[in-house]
Amino acid sequence: MEKADIETIPIKKTFDLKDEKDAYDAAEEMVQIGFYKEKKGFKVLMPKESEKTAKRIGYIVTTTVTSSLRKEKQERDIKYWTYHHDKEHYAIVLVSSKVVEELGF
Repeated sequence: MEKADIETIPIKKTFDLKDEKDAYDAAEEMVQIGFYKEKKGFKVLMPKESEKTAKRIGYIVTTTVTSSLRKEKQERDIKYWTYHHDKEHYAIVLVSSKVVEELGF
C-alpha cells in the first residue's frame, strides 16, 4: 500500500510518542478505545532523530497492542503500516483488517 493510500484511512486518534514509556501507554489506550467500534484506525508518530528509539517504539506498540487484545479476549486481526510521515517523524497506522476490507483497501 502506498503512503497516499495509507493516509486516506480515517484516524480516530493520533499519538505523538517521544519514548518507550509513551509507547506502552498509547498501546493500552488504543485497546481501551477499541479497534472495532468505529471504522477508524490509530496513527502513531515516532521521532526520526533516533532511529533506534523509533524502532523500539514501533516494536513496543505493535506487540503491546496484540498482547493486550489477547488479554481482553478481543480479536487480534490488526493490520499496520510503517512509513516516513514527514521530515521529523516515522508513522505507524494501525487498523482492524475488517475495517480495511470495508473501506475497500
